[in-house]
Amino acid sequence: MAALSAARCLVLRTRGGSLLPPPPGPRLRPPQASMSSLSGMSRGRKVALSALGVLAAGGAGLALALHTAVSASDLQLHPPSYAWSHNGLLASLDHSSIRRGYQVYKQVCAACHSMEYLAFRNLVGVTHTEAEAKTLAEEAEVVDGPDEKGEMFTRPGKLSDYFPKPYPNPEAARAANNGALPPDLSYITSARHGGEDYVFSLLTGYCDPPTGVSIREELHYNPYFPGQAITMAPPIYNEILEFEDGTPATMSQIAKDVCTFLRWAAEPEHDHRKRMGMKMLMMIGLLAPLCYYLKRHKWSVLKSRKIAYRPPK
Repeated sequence: MAALSAARCLVLRTRGGSLLPPPPGPRLRPPQASMSSLSGMSRGRKVALSALGVLAAGGAGLALALHTAVSASDLQLHPPSYAWSHNGLLASLDHSSIRRGYQVYKQVCAACHSMEYLAFRNLVGVTHTEAEAKTLAEEAEVVDGPDEKGEMFTRPGKLSDYFPKPYPNPEAARAANNGALPPDLSYITSARHGGEDYVFSLLTGYCDPPTGVSIREELHYNPYFPGQAITMAPPIYNEILEFEDGTPATMSQIAKDVCTFLRWAAEPEHDHRKRMGMKMLMMIGLLAPLCYYLKRHKWSVLKSRKIAYRPPK
């Protein structure tokens, strides 16, 4: 009998059965899958939601089509990305190129474009020595005054003087350039989308208009300019000037040097900013392990401690 009872218990245990009755109390119902919110809605609400989704998708498609149409009507070719030597994380500006770029601006660009936010003293220690910068400043005739008689007079420039303007006022600039106002070049690489890539492409992108495109006589075709018609004639070409250091004055070299100069003019703290960034990375590399040690072995003990109040008996 004992063997028969043991075999019966083994069979029941294998089949998942139990000899004990279920405990008293309310029985728990198995969880049922809840109906989705859409299935619980009426047919009218479903139709309204579907119509709203179709309208939203149609509106988004229309906005995208309008944006594409407006972008296409701009008739502007986006400049490519060039491998500038100063684009690296720790790369500095080429100061020889900045000096040549200033020469290009002085001999070519300064006839129409101003740089009213740049002074001769900014060249000291960057492109020229103090004596060279003084010589460049003295070449400019600066209107000063009034004197003791109340009259304005001209004097040689000083290091504190800003670059002279080619025109006395914007109206005179427009009158001399067929109604177009030459922009100031102090921050041109920061003010234009694409930076020096745009300026380089604009200077070297003059070409004949394609078949079917006609422009006025006083305009010039340039695919990188908005509208593709620009008042400024091609400003540079091969051997337009002779560099002081003997560098071949090709069109691409001239454009590259003046773009580097304009980048420095718009961001004179470029090299200093990267040096400070390198110093900060070194300091963070030294302080990060110390901060981790304090957080892991010192602050975590204070943070995880438990304070229990035991009232006096």
